[in-house]
Parts: sequence; C-alpha cells; structure tokens
Amino acid sequence: QVQLVESGGGLVQAGGSLRLSCVASDRTFSNYAMGWFRQAPGKEREFVAAISWSGGSTYSADSVKGRFTISRDNAKNTVYLQMNSLKPEDTAVYYCAARTGRILGQRGNWVSGYGVGYWGKGTLVTVSS
Repeated sequence: QVQLVESGGGLVQAGGSLRLSCVASDRTFSNYAMGWFRQAPGKEREFVAAISWSGGSTYSADSVKGRFTISRDNAKNTVYLQMNSLKPEDTAVYYCAARTGRILGQRGNWVSGYGVGYWGKGTLVTVSS
C-alpha cells in the first residue's frame, strides 16, 4: 500500500508560479511511474503529466505543455510539478498518482487514468485573475 501526500498548493496570481510536491511512503518508490491529475470545480478529473521511474520519459497534457514540468527525486521518494505562467483555468485540486511499473507505458492510459493504483488526497491550487 502506497500513501501519497501532496503539498505546495495555494493562492497565486495569474502569471505566477507554484511547485507541488508529492511524497510517497513506499521505500520502493522507484518501482512506480508517477503522475499528476487535476479536477476543477464541476469538471471531470484531467490528466496533467506523468514520469517514468528514472525521469527519462515524461508525458504532459497539451494544455500545460511549455508551462508545467514534472520531475522526481527517487532518493527523497518525491515527485514534483513545477507550474509556471499559471492561468485562472489552472485552478483545481491537484492529485498525485502512482502506477506500479517502471516504464511510462502508453500516453492514452495515463490520460484515462487506466492502471493508476494509488492516489493522494489532493492539494488545492487557486489562480486569481
């Protein structure tokens, strides 16, 4: 059982930056591909980004490409989401996700959330205009 705890959310003005962190409880953190999803009020959950065990492969949603960067530090059991040039439409609860297996797999699976076995409780990001 992997427990995921997100932090780093908050209120920021449009154009600003935030860095989200997600710490995993499992000492075999490097055995998981990790991802970030978000859910805005009244909307369905949306894929944001994913990263392989080594950090060598990543996927990002088109809506965040060039603005958000996913990374990980296996020594700290932590995955990050650096968010720059934030927009009001980025306002959402951001969830950390873990999927067993080191490779990233097909992008479509991440977009649908298929195979994600563990979820954090989320951290709220609010971007004001």
